[in-house]
Amino acid sequence: MIIPAIMADVEEVEVVVAHHERATLRVGDVFLKVDADQARTDVEVDAMARAPIPTPGVLWRKPPVLALAALPGTALGRLGEPSTASSAAWAAAGAAARKLHDAPLPPWPGRGPDEIASLLDGECEWLVTNGVLPTDVVTRNRRVAEAALRPWTPVFTHGDLQVTHVFVDGDEITGVIDWSEASQGDALFDLATLTLGHQEHLDDVVAGYGTDVDLDVIRAWWSLRSLLAVRWLAEHGFDPSSPGCEIDVLRSRL
Repeated sequence: MIIPAIMADVEEVEVVVAHHERATLRVGDVFLKVDADQARTDVEVDAMARAPIPTPGVLWRKPPVLALAALPGTALGRLGEPSTASSAAWAAAGAAARKLHDAPLPPWPGRGPDEIASLLDGECEWLVTNGVLPTDVVTRNRRVAEAALRPWTPVFTHGDLQVTHVFVDGDEITGVIDWSEASQGDALFDLATLTLGHQEHLDDVVAGYGTDVDLDVIRAWWSLRSLLAVRWLAEHGFDPSSPGCEIDVLRSRL
């Protein structure tokens, strides 16, 4: 058996995240990722090998399980909670994003503006039809999101660069996890994902990124990502209405 062999010297198994698509368990210093879609795992393993920034070590893979070494340090923050990380750590996260975006493109094309706009229209309709959010909140955020739906030069994006996926020790980045959404995409989407719900650290991230960025586009991605995320989160056992999370982000745009 896979897990008992690893568990010989540990006392408990921690469920990090679990829903019907995938689950992640922590067993001592090992993370076990179980994914129903092995194509996502293929992308994750390949992306970590290509990324020019620290990533977890791959210990072994036996589908549907991928075993990864735990990273040192702690997450940069959590959505809905104030981050205790230093400004320097946030700047280091911005610098890591820039290094990734300057790397050669991965082979997986991401969604373009037209496809994202179509998805967005469907989610906005669902949010209003089901009474999840008031029409004015959805309409306002849909209008703000338009600024993100412009042509962009593709870069190597992480695709889900949220604060819980970036690990720090003091002011240093020790690694970035969860690469299954990596693809060619918009650099500002990564920066927006990193600062979603932590707008107070946007200046630190941009300073670390080291180049001019369009802040209006980052703000547009905050609205767009949140609009797209609410239904998925609700259907997978998460609460997007928790304080500081996606619904609060959308309401703040008013």
